Amino acid sequence: MIRPAHLPAHRSPSAWHPVPVPVPKAPKGSRGAGRAGGRRRAPELVYLEIGQRRVFAAALDWPGWCRPGRDEQAALEALSTYAERFEPVASRAGLPFRYEPAAEFDVRERLAGSATTDFGAPGAVRPDDDEPMALREIKRTLALLQASWATFADVVASAPATLREGPRGGGRDRGAIAEHVVGAEVEYARKLGLARRKLTAADAGAVEAMREEIAGALRALAGGGRSTAKGWPARYAARRLAWHVLDHAWEIEDKSS
Repeated sequence: MIRPAHLPAHRSPSAWHPVPVPVPKAPKGSRGAGRAGGRRRAPELVYLEIGQRRVFAAALDWPGWCRPGRDEQAALEALSTYAERFEPVASRAGLPFRYEPAAEFDVRERLAGSATTDFGAPGAVRPDDDEPMALREIKRTLALLQASWATFADVVASAPATLREGPRGGGRDRGAIAEHVVGAEVEYARKLGLARRKLTAADAGAVEAMREEIAGALRALAGGGRSTAKGWPARYAARRLAWHVLDHAWEIEDKSS
């Protein structure tokens, strides 16, 4: 099979597995419906992280577009459903998001999950994650990560302080979710070789400074490798950071109504 043009050169070709995902057809005339320029768009490349109780589906070329499900099909259906919510993030990053809801996904890899997967976070590092990133890829990745942070900030600013409770009567309010996101990023930053610090979400200047350091560390690691033996490679770190902040942005949106 010919490798799609959008697949970065550092990724070696392998056997792909087209997976049809039954989703509602896009309305006539909407973006992504039918054919573009008389040709179907290339299916989106994804990988699956498979745990015992949960599966994550993640788009290879779009850090942050990653959703879980109880099994492979449910995860892929969730990923497709959230394309509409991810599109504004890509647009904010200045990137054309050309997902076609009626297209198939190409599942390029199936990775073994772990306790982290079943707990609710994508924790698998791909074999290619330690490979060097081209300048274009790192710029694109950072643009998506920064757009994810900006999206979260807008959501927090517009949400009510008290959020609707979850189906079992629990859940965090807006402030607690914002503190959780910042606290998690402090720990994520350590995986990039940055020092631990004490931060609160209310200290916007310090949070911005930490995120600038994270972006700098990702640039420094773009040549490949990790800051420490237990550290994270740049590709995985960017995916985890963008997924986490968008996951909670969407949580706040869902619980604000």
